[in-house]
Amino acid sequence: MSLAIRVIPCLDVDAGRVVKGVNFRDLLDAGDPVQLAHRYDRAGADELTFLDVTASSGDRETTYEVVARTAGEVFIPLTVGGGVRGVGEVDKLLRCGADKASINTAAVARPDVIDEITRHFGSQVLVLSVDARRTPADGSSRTASGFEVTTHGGRQGTGIDAVEWAREAADRGVGEILLNSIDADGTKAGFDLELIRAVRAVVRVPIIASGGAGEPGHFPPAVAAGADAVLAASMFHFGPDNVLAEVKTALREAGYEVR
Repeated sequence: MSLAIRVIPCLDVDAGRVVKGVNFRDLLDAGDPVQLAHRYDRAGADELTFLDVTASSGDRETTYEVVARTAGEVFIPLTVGGGVRGVGEVDKLLRCGADKASINTAAVARPDVIDEITRHFGSQVLVLSVDARRTPADGSSRTASGFEVTTHGGRQGTGIDAVEWAREAADRGVGEILLNSIDADGTKAGFDLELIRAVRAVVRVPIIASGGAGEPGHFPPAVAAGADAVLAASMFHFGPDNVLAEVKTALREAGYEVR
């Protein structure tokens, strides 16, 4: 685990606007990504994640112009995902000012793309985004861990075991894993601690916990479960201006070092 826990706001972007919903559905407008990026940079965010949530489902590339304008407003590391299919897209994102690229759908379809990207740019550039959901109780798509990988912004199930997929990707060289619970996403009921523990048990790379944060008290348990960084969207977008500082205070009071 890293020495200091990172607190990361997430900008879920659709058609150039930040959106947020529940379980990846019923998306509501949350503002302009450039303005929000500037706000979070000034508020003390450690990093920023920009995810074009409809790029893969719409079979298009990330909006590079919006990425470039967002990167121009922040002086902290910026990770960008959505529509990343290979070396070419990663190269474009880095040229637009991103520090890291996040990949999900394309890696599930062709895992060798992980090797190609990390060989070309290094492991530190690539983040694997795992959108995981619990498998149905009826056993129709049961996996060994009880968690299934989804793609296309959580819209399509794959039948792939999410924990085993995280292990394979780590073995292939991804630098970090962005672990997002589809079930907890936007609910503000807390992170899926069982999911975090399961992935932590099989990988050594940093884990970014995502999905379910609703109050500062939800963050320390995610770290205790094995997260090296904690990510949230709704809570930061619609919460009070000092909410990011409150999260860091909660982590510090729980005994964790924060930046």
